[in-house]
Amino acid sequence: MPSVKPAVAADFSQVRYPSQEIPQPGALIEVAAGVHWLRMPLPFALDHINLWLLKDGAGWTIIDCGFALDQTRANWERIFAERLGGNPVTRIIVTHYHPDHMGLCAWLGEKFGLVPWISRAEYLQAHAMYHAIGGASNADALELFRRHGISGDSLSSLATPDIAYRRGVPVLPDAFTCIRDGNRIAIDGREWEVITGYGHAPEHSALYCAPLGVLISGDMVLPRISTNVSVWPMEPDGDPLAGFLQSLERYDVLPADTLVLPSHGLPFHGMHARIGDLRSHHAARLDEVQAACVEPRTAAEILPVLFRRTLDRHQMFFAMGEAIAHLNYLMHRGQLLRHADGSGVYRFVRA
Repeated sequence: MPSVKPAVAADFSQVRYPSQEIPQPGALIEVAAGVHWLRMPLPFALDHINLWLLKDGAGWTIIDCGFALDQTRANWERIFAERLGGNPVTRIIVTHYHPDHMGLCAWLGEKFGLVPWISRAEYLQAHAMYHAIGGASNADALELFRRHGISGDSLSSLATPDIAYRRGVPVLPDAFTCIRDGNRIAIDGREWEVITGYGHAPEHSALYCAPLGVLISGDMVLPRISTNVSVWPMEPDGDPLAGFLQSLERYDVLPADTLVLPSHGLPFHGMHARIGDLRSHHAARLDEVQAACVEPRTAAEILPVLFRRTLDRHQMFFAMGEAIAHLNYLMHRGQLLRHADGSGVYRFVRA
């Protein structure tokens, strides 16, 4: 097994939080003019998601919908009854297809007679996941992980029903309004620009409002945790880490004092420093992965290099995707070579 170096400590000193206050269930906190923060529970180690309600003339725009839990529905109902001043929801925007963002989209849409605004790739990916087609089944994931070195009980422990996505997203909308990079969406008389990002999801939409100096970053820029960037079976030789790092460049041009509204953690200032830290984090991990591959290694053998903690089953699933992403990145740049043995298991070695 490769040796494990001490973890590279992240520098959070330049990340500044306007407030440590967190919205209580069913409550809102206004973080900018007409921009309200709410928080919903998640049934994972990462136990919350931040959602956003934007005042929009005589109505409201929802950005992201929450995982389909009874508590999430109850929190939404309380907000509708007590917090919206009797005004309806008139638009739903979804940043990407993951269940904590897409989960109650159809329920909310039916309630208010709306279809979601979402990028085309995210809408189609949600349907692939829901129906477990196009490389989105658990069997496809297990075969990918087998080819990258997971076997026996470890592989069996990652088996889940193909309906797992439906636990968070029980119903999907049958129609959508397509949003694309560079679109400008008028909300309450202000323009919000769609900034597309890659690597975490196929076509993730962040939203930037220059007049307010606010970026709703979704999962692309988070204040304390690094965004998951994984290879999945529908694109096994993909290079999502390159897409993610290139996407971060889109935020370099935004003003330094931009208020970032992330999907997890607290709203924060210091985006440029945080992006610099993310770049340093991945550069360090890539150096460590390359060093570990002085002898042929599978992605499974690289896990201790990237993750210095015990992983539960849910975390292991995403950790494998991320390990493959780092190996593929180095392979695509000629720094690692990939070979398959007689059983089709991949090993990577320094070029």
